[in-house]
Formats: sequence, structure tokens, C-alpha cells
Amino acid sequence: MPIKIQSGLPAKAELEEENIFVMDESRAMSQDFRALEIVILNLMPIKQDTELQLLRAMSNTPLQIDVTFLQMASHVSKNTSASHLKKFYVTFDEIKNKKYDGMIITGAPVEKLDFEQVNYWDELTEIMEWTKTHVTSTLHICWGAQAGLYYHFDIQKKIFDTKLSGVYAHKVMNRKEPLVRGFDDIFYAPHSRYTEASREDILANPHLKVLADSDEAGIYIVMAEEGKQIFVMGHPEYDRYTLDQEYKRDLEKDIDPAIPVNYYPEDDSNRKPRLSWRSHANNLYTNWLNYYVYQVTPYILN
Repeated sequence: MPIKIQSGLPAKAELEEENIFVMDESRAMSQDFRALEIVILNLMPIKQDTELQLLRAMSNTPLQIDVTFLQMASHVSKNTSASHLKKFYVTFDEIKNKKYDGMIITGAPVEKLDFEQVNYWDELTEIMEWTKTHVTSTLHICWGAQAGLYYHFDIQKKIFDTKLSGVYAHKVMNRKEPLVRGFDDIFYAPHSRYTEASREDILANPHLKVLADSDEAGIYIVMAEEGKQIFVMGHPEYDRYTLDQEYKRDLEKDIDPAIPVNYYPEDDSNRKPRLSWRSHANNLYTNWLNYYVYQVTPYILN
């Protein structure tokens, strides 16, 4: 089944080029069943890239999905045009009286700041509190996961000496949970971050369940409230060249980054990066939508 998106969203054409079934608003109006209402709080700087990545990740499911993109009213984006945001995004005030089947809170390039120093932190905490009563299941990604763990469970974060960047091996820790159903014992996922949520704090909290872990990259998937809150520390939605773009951007800034781990063949950044995480990323989003959203959400939301 398709993802329903706004007719003019730039990602639509690229998704159709990849043979992914998308449906514009006019066609969706003729459908006589309820689509899942998913709201995406996109905190990433280049929002069009994240839109495409997340829509692609959610496309491998028989469920029809109606996506709403949410932006921060208290933050002015420097890397996405105001016209794009005005046309395709809403603010929290416009939706706070609605309920949603699912929500995704993305990462953001603010991880070196204390949470309270982020200029939209107050608005973000208001949204995260709102999810408790207005969203069936919320999926937090990377910095969004660290922010969610800090707000909901007071889990502190730690800063690395160097950036964690690459594609790392993970192992499933709790195979009985539907979120990791169909995962191999060892699977790969991309990470790109300078911080991590405290491992000791997570393991000491009886309300948190670790579903996947990595010897190199640390805890990867954490779940709370039987799946009402899910925290994914990496970027499973990244496409083949995202880490490549970040690495070469850092080179241009004279940051002297390390080559992303397990990414380029023979660590040669001039060669095409390996794509080794797509199937498990698709599985993760499909399992989330099926088992933690569709199977438990009420038919009548509002």
C-alpha cells in the first residue's frame, strides 16, 4: 500500500523513480479506509534529504500511511528554504489538539550542546510530553533518542573524544520483542554522532529494555512502555551516500575526520560505499508500523 504525501513534495518524484508506491492527496481522498496518521518532527538541517530517507524506509509495508511533517516554531532553519517549510510543514500549535497513530522525532546536529542549551528545547519537551497522550507510539532517532531518554527517564549523555562514524555490527538482545522480529543475530546499522546516552543509566533503569547492542557503537535500540516509546541510537534511515557526504563535508571544514568504519571498500573514500544495512532498516520501520502502531492504535483517533 502507498504512502500518502502532499502532491508537490520534491521527494515524491524520486520515490516514484525508485518504483515506490506513493499516492497524492487527490487520489487518497477516494479510498474508503483509514490510513495511519504519522507525524514526523524533522530536526535535521537538510530536511528534504531526511524526508526522502524516512518515506523510503516506511514504504515497505501493506499499510497506507498519511504523513504530516512538523517543524519547530522556535527555530529558524538555515539549510531549508522558507517556501518549502511553509508549503509542506506545520507547527505544533496547528496539530496539538489532534491525535496520531505514530510519531518520528529525528536526530539533530546539536549533540555537543547541553540539552537545555538547544534553542528549541522548551518546545521539544512540550511536544515530547504531548506524545504521552496524543501518540500511540513514538520512534526517536539518534539525537532525538538521546533527548527522549533524557527528558522521559533522566538518562545522561556522554561526549566522545572523536566522532563515532561508520557502519557497525549489532547483536539482537531480546528476540521475543516484535520490533526485532526477522532480524539476523548480527546486523549492521550506520552511526554518526559525537555523544551517547549513558549505558550505565540505561541498564540501571527498570523501565527500559535493550533490544540491540554493539560492542563498538554501544546500545542501539531501547524500548519503554511496551513500545509506546522507542529509541534508536543510530541512523537506520540513511541512504548509501549520507555518511560519504558527511565525511567529505568535514574534510572541507578541516575537521580531519576519521574514515567511516566498515563503509568504503578497503577504506578508499573514492570508491562507491557499501550499502549493508538497508534490509534491517526496512525491517525495523515495518515492524514498528505493524506491531507498535497499526496493531494497537484505535480506529477512531480523535
